[in-house]
Parts: sequence; C-alpha cells; structure tokens
Amino acid sequence: MPTILGQNQYGKAENRVVKITRDGATHHIKDLNVSVALSGDMEEVHYSGSNANVLPTDTTKNTVFAFAKEYGIESAEQFGIHLARHFVTSQEPIHRARIRIEEYAWERIEASDANSRFIGADEVRHSFVRKGQETRLTQITYDGERWEVVSGLKDLVVMNSTNSEFWGYVKDRYTTLQEAYDRILATQVSGRWRFNWTDDEQKMPNWEKSYEQTKKHMLQAFAETYSLSLQQTLYQMGARIINHRGEIDEVRFSLPNKHHFLVDLEPFGLENDNEVYFAADRPYGLIEATILRDGCEARIPVDMTNL
Repeated sequence: MPTILGQNQYGKAENRVVKITRDGATHHIKDLNVSVALSGDMEEVHYSGSNANVLPTDTTKNTVFAFAKEYGIESAEQFGIHLARHFVTSQEPIHRARIRIEEYAWERIEASDANSRFIGADEVRHSFVRKGQETRLTQITYDGERWEVVSGLKDLVVMNSTNSEFWGYVKDRYTTLQEAYDRILATQVSGRWRFNWTDDEQKMPNWEKSYEQTKKHMLQAFAETYSLSLQQTLYQMGARIINHRGEIDEVRFSLPNKHHFLVDLEPFGLENDNEVYFAADRPYGLIEATILRDGCEARIPVDMTNL
C-alpha cells in the first residue's frame, strides 16, 4: 500500500446542552457546548469502511445528554472527566478521548422588591440574563491512565484608561508611531491554563473555585501593573496565576492590542487632552506568550486557534 493512515479522530462536535437544577423554587443553570473526539483502533474503518470498531457519533451525542441527567453538571471540568472516562473504559477500541467544552454563564435577574404589586423578589428565583463577559473553556484528554486538563477563557475584554506607556522602541524609516507616555491599554483576553492534576491518585482540584480565583488574580494583575508594554502586563498576569494557584503549572495568553488612537481635534479649534479616542478594530498588535512554573515543560499548543 503506497500510503498509510496518520493521526485520526472522530466524534460529535458542539452538542448544546442546558441543565436546569431545581432546588425548590430556586433554579440553577449550566449552559455548555460540548465536543467529543475519540481515537484508537480505527484503521479498518478508513481502509475498508468496516464500522466494527466505530461507536456512532450519534451515540456520543446521546451520552452527553444522558450524563447531564445521570450525573448533573457540577462543573465543565467534572462533566468532561465523566465523559472521557466513560468512552475510554466502556469501548475497547477507543484508547483516547478528548472533550472540549465551552460554558456560557448566566446570572439571576434581580426582581422587584417584595412589597411591589408584582410577584416580588422573594418569589422569583427562576429568571436569568446571559452574562456577556467571557466564555469559559476546558479541554479534558484521557488515555485510560493519565489526564490532561487545560481550562481557560476567551473574549474577556479589559481596559486600563491610564497607567500605560509605550516608548523607547526600535525606529526605522517606516516608523510613524509616536511615543506614548499616557495611553489606553485594552485587550480581549484569550487564555489557557494547564493543571498538574494528571491521575486519579491525586486530589482533584475544586474546579469552580479554581476558575474564579484564577480569573480574579489575572484581572488584578492587569489592573495593578503599571504597564510599559502589553508583553509586561501579559507576563504579570500569568505570573500572578502561577504564584497563587498551586494546581496550575502553565499559562498561555493570546492578547490582541485593541488600539485606541487620540483623535486630532485641532481642525475644530478643540484641544484633546487624552479624552477622545478612535477605537480601531484592525489591524492590531497580537501579543502571545507562555508562562511556566519553574521546572515544568510547556504543553499548551503555541497556536491556540484549535484548542
């Protein structure tokens, strides 16, 4: 045979599952987008078309919804771990499962006070508004022995309206950018962090607490760093996470610089004292880097577009 089969996987992508937990009159929402990819002894289905080792992708879809009922959704990570363990341990031909999950957050709508003529806040605990800050992410990979959990977020837009400079850079014949000693620093954070929990003998992290605390430290570092470059701010964000969260060994960020340029108002006889800006959406500077705990190896892919 002049050709051989290389890496391959299959599964059902983007299974949208919403789980409502009813605690009496108080309801709770978990809203996930779950993608399943399976690999193993799949040579024959590619070479001859034999489906003897193939678990239908429709079955993987059904499993996602059934597990939401059977096990609930404590966290995106825990739900992905349940799924990955099931596919690898229940199907002999499957040697590796990768579960990717996006989680969309909701918050409870604050209702009218109880003394109003409407239902009252003490009776309304089932109405929600979709949060727009960010999308939470996780990827769980399991090969029957070891786990790899990489979580993170995307589309978190942040801004410092001062305490940012950019000067002293290389200049050549094509440089037109003016040095800035007080500028807006804004970015749309895409970040991933890898946990050092890799087998069932270790104590499993508290996934929900870990996410909230990681996000907190990341945002505090962004806010508290007097920035001379977006690279410096990125490093401080990652370092703050590593230094405060012992369950995380590696962080990778992709930060587009959402440029804000001062508008020239002199033609209108107006002085622009760092007040009015033009927000440019493209082109943009793109700053990316990995921050590691000392002694650890990088495993998060450099290109996060397929993570």
